[in-house]
Amino acid sequence: MATVTKKELIDRIAENEGYRRSFVKKIVQTFLDSIIEELSQGNRLEFRDFGVFEARVRASRDAQNPKTLDRVHVPSRKTVKFKIGRVLKQKLLANPPEVDAATGLAVEASAAGRRKARSDGGTRRSR
Repeated sequence: MATVTKKELIDRIAENEGYRRSFVKKIVQTFLDSIIEELSQGNRLEFRDFGVFEARVRASRDAQNPKTLDRVHVPSRKTVKFKIGRVLKQKLLANPPEVDAATGLAVEASAAGRRKARSDGGTRRSR
């Protein structure tokens, strides 16, 4: 699974649709700015079959610092919730991730775990 940047997405759209890159970039940025503005005003954005973005307020709570075990107050804050739409959900379910039989994790997740586990017993050698 690869990461697609905004630049790469703009390049793909421009190439596929035959528009200049600068034109597509302006439209994509305007679209993203509009989403940010609507969510900051507390509005709900619904894109049929894709999903719904909604601004939410997380309630304040008391938590515990795991290192010191001190009680800490976490103030309320705004966040964005995304609820997946029907077509996007179907598309994701049609291509399930490969699962590593040994770990039961998705192949990419188990590969990341292997990078953390060092074959030299965890000691780091300077070169």
